[in-house]
Amino acid sequence: MITSAAEIIREYGPFPGVDSVHGLTYDGKLVWFASGDRISAMDPASGDTVRSIDVPAHAGTAFDGQHLFQIAEDRIQKIDPKSGRVLATIPSPGGGGDSGLAWAEGTLWVGQYRERKIHQIDPKTGAILRTIQSNRFVTGVTWIDGELWHGTWEGDEGDLTRIDPKTGEALERLALPPGVSVSGLESDGSDQFFCGGGTSGKVRAVRKPKRSAR
Repeated sequence: MITSAAEIIREYGPFPGVDSVHGLTYDGKLVWFASGDRISAMDPASGDTVRSIDVPAHAGTAFDGQHLFQIAEDRIQKIDPKSGRVLATIPSPGGGGDSGLAWAEGTLWVGQYRERKIHQIDPKTGAILRTIQSNRFVTGVTWIDGELWHGTWEGDEGDLTRIDPKTGEALERLALPPGVSVSGLESDGSDQFFCGGGTSGKVRAVRKPKRSAR
């Protein structure tokens, strides 16, 4: 496994009234992060929070290009980001033990923290389509350029781990400094990850490793 130190590009927050960041996603312009009783949208250029939606928001957050998806205890809510309305709910696969959430291939990918699993589920029914077993605790989850990454937060250690989506084998690890936790995880679609900072109430941008031309 390739191991290197994570390069933190920028820190955002802590934000007023936010004790913890539980999950986050990126809609192409704004970073949305969950903080217990709401999801807030942050401009990554300025670091300013520009709006919020009052909904239960206890773990991972995802965006499918049109709607937000948000874990709230044992269910996943589908939310219209324009109106803030909850349009539908489905059961979460971990029944309340879920962590990260991502959108890819027309489906949702849900991290299950202590079970060290990532489930691919049907976004309409919540049915589990397949399960990937990791060897580390799973917090945030994201796909970028065919690579599956998840956050890890164990004790005093946090990192970003790239795993083989077929076998779950850990292929690469970006280690964060001691005491720096990872809750939510999302790629910006290019050269960086956005990471939820757990109880620090912060969001961090981490540089994505460059790949050599093939």
